[in-house]
Amino acid sequence: MKTPQIKHHLTDELLMAYSAGSLPEAFSLVVATHVSLCDECRARLGSFDTLGGAMLEECGSAELDAGALDATMARILEGAPQVAPKEKPRKSRGVFPGPLQDYVGGDVEAVKWKPVGMGVRQAILPTSHDASVRLLYIPAGCAVPDHGHRGTELTLVLQGAFMDEDDRFARGDVEVADEDLEHTPIADIGEDCICLAATDAPLRFRGIVPRLAQPFLKI
Repeated sequence: MKTPQIKHHLTDELLMAYSAGSLPEAFSLVVATHVSLCDECRARLGSFDTLGGAMLEECGSAELDAGALDATMARILEGAPQVAPKEKPRKSRGVFPGPLQDYVGGDVEAVKWKPVGMGVRQAILPTSHDASVRLLYIPAGCAVPDHGHRGTELTLVLQGAFMDEDDRFARGDVEVADEDLEHTPIADIGEDCICLAATDAPLRFRGIVPRLAQPFLKI
């Protein structure tokens, strides 16, 4: 699928945290997927990787206990799978870019969608417990209920586009929302919108119905 010119990018803080491996797994998946589509963010990530490597070379060495390597490898194998940086774009014939296809195990047809009302569907992806990530399917012209944020939300558009009080976001664009943003995202009329969204805290809905449904939707 052809990617249009991307207008909304990741912040330096997010890219540096991703390079350092300090982001939650859910956020790492969004960053890896966006970077696979965006030449600009991929180049910036590469510069942060280079800087981090130079800083490591300047650090002094330290003695390790016997068996430290085996213990470290065991912890890695027991932990949740992590999303590795993608320095080069992955060619994909589907809606999902390469990193997301690897994570889901296929393209859109592999997703087990669950209805959440008003034609909107979601699929929560398994990640570590410090943040959550889900795929959202929003029919053309439909709106997500008006809401604010108790933390950070990253929303990456994979198909179609949506508009809110800030701007219009199309394929490859990522919206970084924080506690200062309250919005009502509306999918463009021309095509159903599919997004990948990660959050580190529950959303803050205004309407009574979304608030009542929130515990069941886990959002």
